[in-house]
Amino acid sequence: MTDTTPDPQEPQQPAQQPGAQPPPQQPAGPYPPAPVSPADERTWSILAHAGGIVLGFIAPLIIWLIFRERSQRLDDQGKEALNFQLTLLIAHVVGWVTIWIFIGSLILFAAWACAVIFGILGAVAASRDEWYRYPFKITFVK
Repeated sequence: MTDTTPDPQEPQQPAQQPGAQPPPQQPAGPYPPAPVSPADERTWSILAHAGGIVLGFIAPLIIWLIFRERSQRLDDQGKEALNFQLTLLIAHVVGWVTIWIFIGSLILFAAWACAVIFGILGAVAASRDEWYRYPFKITFVK
């Protein structure tokens, strides 16, 4: 004789009535990210360029990672600022390695001056809704 009582550890499936439609499936993943408004794009672009003056590559990296899927402009400008700041990081490392000779202090000063000047130029261009390109950089992030 078989026992017809359901096992409490097994999940119960609701009985499907003949001709009834199955329930709609829920989306498998999270909802797509909401797009960024043009005013917010401008603000975050300014911060990506100007943030490198104070925080180095950290500011554009965080901005790019957060907004890269939400805005084409922030994806582009975040990568642009990040690549420039990573290039300056290499210059800082070379400057500190060669600080014991006179050229190291010149390299450090030049890297600092480039960060300030081109960071401000990038922020001003972003405030005018322009896509800024740095005059020199090594492309690490494509």
